[in-house]
Amino acid sequence: MATKTSELLGAAVPRTVALVRAIGDDQLDLPTPCADYTVGGLINHVYDVAVNFQRLAAGQETDWSVKTDHVAEPGWRDRFAVEADRLVAAWEDPASEEGVAPAMGLPRSTVGLMGVVDLVVHGWDLARATGQPYEPTPESIAALHGFMDEMGPTGRRMGAFGPEVPVDAAGPELDRLLGRTGRDPAWVG
Repeated sequence: MATKTSELLGAAVPRTVALVRAIGDDQLDLPTPCADYTVGGLINHVYDVAVNFQRLAAGQETDWSVKTDHVAEPGWRDRFAVEADRLVAAWEDPASEEGVAPAMGLPRSTVGLMGVVDLVVHGWDLARATGQPYEPTPESIAALHGFMDEMGPTGRRMGAFGPEVPVDAAGPELDRLLGRTGRDPAWVG
């Protein structure tokens, strides 16, 4: 049975997996619009998101301090695809969106949207850094605008999002979303 989160993840995962599969080993050291990460570092982060958000869907604790260099291991692209598919499946359980997430104190449905934000926005980061096209679904963009309405200020205080970047209000919805997360849609590496 699908949930709102699993539907959004189901739309985001194939796009992000396709991006990751197309990234060459020679691109792993490139900078990204997410200034804290190179392409390889950002892939490692998104891989960890896929694994940890499976645990969050099940109402389990996660340890974000554990960092693995996934891109240093053979077959990382295929393993990422498997973990991303497992992420979608984990959020298909209606219980994944019920109640409050342990240790986070947030509704689990909000936590699920955090995973969608990571895949969509970091998907754009990876696409921009590696010269690939990327277009999330309009439904994903709309849902993430709603998420930013609710959680954007808190996310900025916690360092998850940078300061808003002004963008043309009449411009594409994706550009507006990126600006809200602290990204410059015109970024060039």
